[in-house]
Amino acid sequence: MIGVENGYPIGKDLSLVRKFHELGGRYMTLTHGGHNDIADSATPRNEPPAEHNGLSEFGRQVVAEMNRVGMMIDISHTSKQTALAAIRLSTAPVIASHSGARAVNDHPRNLDDETLLALKANGGVMQAVALGGFVRNDPPEKAEAVRALRAEFGLVGGPGGGVAALTPEKRATYERRRAALDEKWPPANVQDFVNHIDHAVKLIGIDHVGISSDFDGGGGVKGWTNAAESPNVTIELVRRGYTEDQIRKLWGGNLLRVWREAEKKARELQTAR
Repeated sequence: MIGVENGYPIGKDLSLVRKFHELGGRYMTLTHGGHNDIADSATPRNEPPAEHNGLSEFGRQVVAEMNRVGMMIDISHTSKQTALAAIRLSTAPVIASHSGARAVNDHPRNLDDETLLALKANGGVMQAVALGGFVRNDPPEKAEAVRALRAEFGLVGGPGGGVAALTPEKRATYERRRAALDEKWPPANVQDFVNHIDHAVKLIGIDHVGISSDFDGGGGVKGWTNAAESPNVTIELVRRGYTEDQIRKLWGGNLLRVWREAEKKARELQTAR
């Protein structure tokens, strides 16, 4: 599946929604780490807390056009106001491709219970994200130590930003010292991750929850740091009493259902026009 993680390149050219769909894009995250012409982000960078108070007028057109062409609307990274507006306006189920439950970990990238309940009413799916910082907040002492270490090595960006550019010697030193911090303050693990799934399933039901690694965006928790460790997530789900059918839904069945419904709605809209 090809996704567009940030509607920023749309600019104000609505025709690009159809173009991206023609090129294979099947979902688009309305924002990323900052506001754009479509909507407000959950994590603005050197910007006001809100620019549009949710979706812009152009953003409303984008939602309608995504429904028309059959591209799933992704509310991960968006502000709460954006997410609720997109859910309300969309005639097809929406997804949160990689978000956690804010009731489990209070992070602006996670969805609160009001948003989760709106997502359920829409028929959508929250893909629980396995990025450690969203799964469980580090204590302030660890966060400061990690910041200082990264600054010492001239690293910028996300959790893994710039590490690959270090010389082999410097990288080994950095990773050794970074591991020492994890030894002192253990990182989030598979059990912490599945806590988000548990909360969402209890609140909105098994048909509206999925799983996302976000490995290409810094994702991973202790016990699930690469695809080969994926069975550890399934094992934890089995331990907690999830059935084979429920696990199948979490590992993609629910997302495929939303994808089919988005395409069905598009056919209906195109036929009506």
